[in-house]
Amino acid sequence: MSGTRSEERLDLRAMPFPDMLRWLRENGEPADPRTDIDTASLKSRFPHLAEVVTEDLRIDGAGGRLVSARLYRDAVAPASGSALVWVHGGAFIGGHLDMPESHWVAMEAASRGIPTLAVDYVKCLGDVHFPAPSDDVLAAWHHAVVHAPALFGVDASRLVLGGASAGGNLTAGVVARLQDAGEPVPEGLVLVYPLLHPNGPSASADVDADSIHGRLALNFVGSVDALADPHAFAGLGGVEDFPRTLVVVCEEDELRPSGEAFARQLEAAGRNASLWLEAAAGHGHINEPADPTARPTLQALCDWITR
Repeated sequence: MSGTRSEERLDLRAMPFPDMLRWLRENGEPADPRTDIDTASLKSRFPHLAEVVTEDLRIDGAGGRLVSARLYRDAVAPASGSALVWVHGGAFIGGHLDMPESHWVAMEAASRGIPTLAVDYVKCLGDVHFPAPSDDVLAAWHHAVVHAPALFGVDASRLVLGGASAGGNLTAGVVARLQDAGEPVPEGLVLVYPLLHPNGPSASADVDADSIHGRLALNFVGSVDALADPHAFAGLGGVEDFPRTLVVVCEEDELRPSGEAFARQLEAAGRNASLWLEAAAGHGHINEPADPTARPTLQALCDWITR
């Protein structure tokens, strides 16, 4: 999972993997112990967020499932002309709309004139696998496209899709699905410390089923055969019609090779790819507003969107 974790969550990670999934499925995600990541605290710490307003939405998804989302707008910020659909991480087993990687990131983007729809998705807790979370993100994307003027005040052609960690995986996978279906792709794609290969640390399809990365990848897709699905791991497929893409990697992140390899893959296919290395940062750094490496990443992300 991305970002700072409570002692209770660290104990969960020490459990045998099936036991951890069962606990999360039965009890839900433990509360974050931080007391300074709620809306009021963030606005107090970062006064430029003061005028950001939110609206919770429920979007019709596949199989009758409702997808939770939250719209962020700032009527005072000069309009950038672009908007963002943003998806948090959480190793496919956790994460939610209130975590800073979702809530704070969306507030920061909105305060810079980039209206943002933050999207949640069903978690893979042993009984759910790909494509279910991807279907949720795809449904939210289609909703954003159809309702772009009402939601964001911009044309659908100005929508950027992005995500962090597992959210980066899901958003890249949705672009691959749109590409292969012959549908329009987003104006841009933002991937922050993404997992784009079954084995992120080696940027390969070779998975060690006994490693935490292997367990998470297999839990995500549900079977060894599904590990080869390029819609589940976009780094395994073609990218010939991908939009301009920003890939953010962290100097101290095990998943850095996956993002770097994907940026090279895009460049080799003649696509517009930008690689941003955040020095001294670790995986999940934008889930921690107090991390000094977080705000430079968010500024770079917003600058790239509005470029």
